[in-house]
This record gives sequence, C-alpha cells and structure tokens, in this order.
Amino acid sequence: MPYRITQETPALSRLDLRPHQSLGARGFVWFIGLTAAFLALPLLAVLGTLVLWGLLPFLLVALGAVWFALSRNATDRARLREVLTLSRERMVLTRHQPRGGPLTWEANPHWVQLQLTEKGGPVENYLTLRGGGREVELGAFLSPEERVQLHDDLNRALARLR
Repeated sequence: MPYRITQETPALSRLDLRPHQSLGARGFVWFIGLTAAFLALPLLAVLGTLVLWGLLPFLLVALGAVWFALSRNATDRARLREVLTLSRERMVLTRHQPRGGPLTWEANPHWVQLQLTEKGGPVENYLTLRGGGREVELGAFLSPEERVQLHDDLNRALARLR
C-alpha cells in the first residue's frame, strides 16, 4: 500500500501517503536502452553517408528529452507526499509539493466529515475531508481501490479518536 497509518500514542495517529514509484532504476535502464535501440534503427539505412550525421543530433536530442522527462517525473513523485496527523484536539493535513512550499489544512476531528464520492466526482472514488470551513482532497495520486481502502482505514482511526 502506498500509505501507512501508525499509532504513535493511544491519542495520536499519523497517516503517510506517497505515490507509487512504478519505474525503478532497472526499469529506467531498460526503457532508455530499448528507446535508444529503436531510435538507432533508422540510422542503419544511412550508415556510411553524410545523412547519418544530419539525423544523429535529432535522435540524441529525442533520447535526452525522454531521459530528462522520466528523471524529472521520478524526482517529483519522490518529493510528493501527504501527512495526516490525528489527535483528539486537532487534525492536520500537510501536502508536500514537488516544487513550492507545503500546503496545510487543519480542523477539529470531532467536526471533520470524511466523504467518499463513488460516482459523479472529478475522479472515481473521490476522497475528501471537510472541516474548518474547507474541503480538501486526500490521496489524489491513489488508485480508486486504494482510496476506498483508505476511506475505511481512516474511518476506523477517526472512530478511535472520537
């Protein structure tokens, strides 16, 4: 699971959410290697001609762009996370963005409403917390099934605090 609920004390729980890292280091190497091989295939037809030197820079730029995009995506996903701290007096959600400062929401857990919108929301199984005059999305990067499981686990954690 991309999230973990820890019971730090009987009156304090912490929920850590992180997105999946679907492409590991080995997969990255394989993908870049196969992309380089497929980009090099058209060069076989022009081997030994001046056309090779005209095409080569464009193919290297394309491979570099793929490398950069995958690296940037992995770095951004590693930095993205949400931390929800639950206590009897206060509930604090902090979203750590890949770029920019953290976003924070807090409310009294007694008045917080946890809502799962199965259909009709922006995404399937849209999970939100409402309280403190605001409504915030929780686990935007989770799959619909994971949001349902998180809803059930978080409901139990909130029931223990109330």
